[in-house]
Amino acid sequence: MPETEPVAFPQDRSCPYHPPTAYEPLRADRPLSRVTLYDGRPAWLVTGHALARDLLADQRLSTDRTHPEFPAPTERFAAVKRRRLALLGVDDPKHRVQRRMMVPSFTLRRAVELRPQIQRIVDGLLDAMIAQGPPAELVSAFALPVPSMVICALLGVPYADHEFFEGRSRRLLRGPRAADVEEARRQLDAYFEDLIDRKQKEAEPGDGVLDELVHRQLREGELDREDVIAFATILLVAGHETTANMISLGTFTLLQHPEQLAELRGDPRLLPSAVEELMRMLSIADGLLRRATEDIEAGGTTIRAGDGVVFSTSVINRDEDVYPAPDTLDWHRPARHHVAFGFGIHQCLGQNLARAELEIALHSLFDRLPALRLAAPADEIPFKPGDTIQGMLELPVTW
Repeated sequence: MPETEPVAFPQDRSCPYHPPTAYEPLRADRPLSRVTLYDGRPAWLVTGHALARDLLADQRLSTDRTHPEFPAPTERFAAVKRRRLALLGVDDPKHRVQRRMMVPSFTLRRAVELRPQIQRIVDGLLDAMIAQGPPAELVSAFALPVPSMVICALLGVPYADHEFFEGRSRRLLRGPRAADVEEARRQLDAYFEDLIDRKQKEAEPGDGVLDELVHRQLREGELDREDVIAFATILLVAGHETTANMISLGTFTLLQHPEQLAELRGDPRLLPSAVEELMRMLSIADGLLRRATEDIEAGGTTIRAGDGVVFSTSVINRDEDVYPAPDTLDWHRPARHHVAFGFGIHQCLGQNLARAELEIALHSLFDRLPALRLAAPADEIPFKPGDTIQGMLELPVTW
């Protein structure tokens, strides 16, 4: 390994759709580097595409964040990492059991079935924006409510409660203090406790995922209440936060690349490829976390048992050995093998739904508002810091 001063991880981006400039040495030192986390703990940072896919599929790397040696990139993360987390926070064989419960609700076929409903949601929000007239703040008017409404319908969570859980999700993911994160998690737990009670009293269950968990798995003893709450929390938070950020940051990125946007408008058949390329380039979930349970030979060195391992998706997805001119937005490159959704057994369960939402939202937005443009200078529009899911804090637009 090259003897260089470890880079601090995570860091803020200087441009919302490019990796932090401080990561440039890490791109040059692929596939594995040393970094320092917020508390001074060293960790391995995976930056090479081939090595990332190998290690993400390696079951000697654990996602059990309750273990004392599991790496914490921020104080906020450390505050809640001992709390039970479904799917992302458990290893096989328990993970396999949990994922099997969820797979039927997130198949490609199910995503296709949901497309008409997603389209109605998107059309309704655009109708409201157009009726109100420009300007608009796109995050609150469109990017956030699209996936919030979709995931509420899928889970069987009342959308009337969206301001509560969206606010708690923001505090859970962005703090600012560890105490804020802990309080947000407690409030979400209490919310789902009450929702479970209400669903248990219903004579006939609804058709949402949460109804299935309550009326079948919980009733039959396959899950306990804490398990159901853990499922509900991860599905609700991840189901709207990630896609909302992709819609807002994807829109900003397209408006900053007028030639590529014009090409996409001229040939909507490019849309599926464009979504994959945006996923690759934006890499909003930058910093997948693992802990080595055994020694692993990787990248010309040894990752020791107990070491923290972090995957920088923003750098991995810019590996020039896989993606020529990786900093360029190119609808014609084969980008489907990016790791923006992760890889291996923990690859994002909701990726089919996310793709459908992104395709419908971005196509409809630019189709119905062909004159859409930023309503403020690009360098004055705030975006999120590097220690959370990447995206726009606000997106003022006009047309």
